[in-house]
Amino acid sequence: MPTSLAERFAAILIAAHRENSRTTVAKAAAFAEEATPADVQAVQALVAGALGPVGAWKTAPGPDRPMIAPIFAGDVRPSGATFGTDEIGACGIELEMAFRLDRPLPPVDAPDFAAALRAAVTPIVVIEVVDGRIEDFTNSPAPAKLADNQSNGGLVLGDTGTILAPDAAVRLTFDGAVAFEGRAAPPGGDAWGALERFARHVGTLCGGFQVGQVLTTGSLTGMPFIAPGTHVEGTVEGLGGVTLDYVAR
Repeated sequence: MPTSLAERFAAILIAAHRENSRTTVAKAAAFAEEATPADVQAVQALVAGALGPVGAWKTAPGPDRPMIAPIFAGDVRPSGATFGTDEIGACGIELEMAFRLDRPLPPVDAPDFAAALRAAVTPIVVIEVVDGRIEDFTNSPAPAKLADNQSNGGLVLGDTGTILAPDAAVRLTFDGAVAFEGRAAPPGGDAWGALERFARHVGTLCGGFQVGQVLTTGSLTGMPFIAPGTHVEGTVEGLGGVTLDYVAR
């Protein structure tokens, strides 16, 4: 059963999602001061139960286990999608390598798990839209930020293809102006490694990793913020392209 601490913070985040508002750093800090890893996962599950289902995931390296956070299906959109200011208050942009799960996850104790996992997914280029439900979310306490789905605002799915190397030539533009161009690898250095670490640790959190869901592995381009009215285009070598628009409404 979730603790009262987890239930209180989940209720705060659910309200913030529904109202497109942000809670205070003080409330986030009060949660983070007492929260255990189990409390963080309980908040994610409670919020997903109210606002889900889960359509995708995000992951990043962690000291003992990877950072894992769900992304709601309603926030997962195809390339060319539009996000409005009535949905996203601060729009951070991250161009990323990701994986779509095409068949059920193999047993993690299988001797050929890594190979079977690779055979079960399709690499895909994505843009993650970042926007937290906490004021100054980029500097929020880590447990509170992770409970808030690591500040996910949405995910845009682009072309599928092949990951040719741990790093890739990437390009990100805002209204045609280059925001990032060069070779880059995901946090931890390897998207395939991030996938395997995630798959070994996600377990049954928020229903687990299900067929059709997408896992994104961390930014290749930092996290620049954009203003309403910006058209975003990204490309990753071997995968292809993805676009979105952020509009005022």
